[in-house]
This record gives sequence, C-alpha cells and structure tokens, in this order.
Amino acid sequence: MKQLDQTFAALADPTRRGIVVHLARGGEASVSELVSRFLLTQPTISSHIKVLESVGLISRRKEAQMRPCKLVPERLKAVTDWLEQVQELMEGNYKRLDALLTELKQQEKR
Repeated sequence: MKQLDQTFAALADPTRRGIVVHLARGGEASVSELVSRFLLTQPTISSHIKVLESVGLISRRKEAQMRPCKLVPERLKAVTDWLEQVQELMEGNYKRLDALLTELKQQEKR
C-alpha cells in the first residue's frame, strides 16, 4: 500500500501527470523534449522526472549523452487494479441501494 500511496502522491501533480501522458503517447522523450513540451526549466522538469523515477513510473537509460525517459506501464497497472477494486465495491454498494429502494417502493405500494 505504501508504494500505491507514493504513486498517487507522484501523480497528484499536473505536470507529472502530463509527463506520464506524453510518454504514454510518444514512447520515450529526453529532458530537453519535455522542457520544450511543458515550457518549464530544465531543473524543474528534472525534479519531476526524479519523482516519477523514484516511484517506478518511468525509467531512464543512457544513450550517448542523453538519458531518455520511458513509461513503466506495469507500475500504472497497480493503480488501475486498485481503482478497479474500488469501482467493484462501489458498484456493489449501488446494487444494494437499488435493491433496497425497489423493496421500499414495493412496501409503499402495499
């Protein structure tokens, strides 16, 4: 659960969510590409990348003098799995509420 908390904390920032979406669409990106994309300074983007990398949402590899960033989809799967569990619980609650409302309406008609 700690890892999930850290992942949600990392995704709480709109710039970091934007970086994740950008990497999901485009595969890999260098820091300079992300700087131009988000119109932020290099140190700011680097800071966001460090946060995403520290929770395992992105990985980096060395390519000559660049270190392109790449999304790690398996880490997002943990978030998706948790959200699906919550959705199932909520759907169960709604079904029980619907059943109760139906029962109350039937009792009211009697």
